[in-house]
Amino acid sequence: MNNDRDTTDEAQLEWRDTYFVLFKHADRPTLTQVEAAITETSQRLKLENLEADEDGLFESLLVQAPQDNAALEISYETGEAVIAQSADLAKQLKDELGPKHLQLMLKSDARLDIMLFERVRDTFSDSEGDEEDWEASSLDPSSLLNVVEALVKLTGGLPIDPASGAIMS
Repeated sequence: MNNDRDTTDEAQLEWRDTYFVLFKHADRPTLTQVEAAITETSQRLKLENLEADEDGLFESLLVQAPQDNAALEISYETGEAVIAQSADLAKQLKDELGPKHLQLMLKSDARLDIMLFERVRDTFSDSEGDEEDWEASSLDPSSLLNVVEALVKLTGGLPIDPASGAIMS
């Protein structure tokens, strides 16, 4: 007998999108700073899998936002690939960006990757679910927006949706 009822803990995470916060490596925050900035945005967020390098600088973490049916995986990236991607984005967006944003993008040699996941329930096991249940369990992007804003303030970075090339602000 299958007693698998859908709960938040049993919901699956499905990747929805990835966002960047571009900044200079010299502005890399510590894990403690990132943790404080994110928890200031909402007491409802749960931080898990917190990782730092040997100097206490931020590496990665997972933010659970059950009320928003979302999770955010955030990781620090640096190196030639980041510099090349930032330059490519700057070329793509040069006509749309102001000089300040363009300069920041060209000087960026580090970034935070913010992967957005949605908690989804198994629709096959809950075929009797009604419209109200579905709406109550759909993704709310407010945690994403609040976390991105906090990370931008912390790093002095530029928030980008790389898929659309749009600046998130």
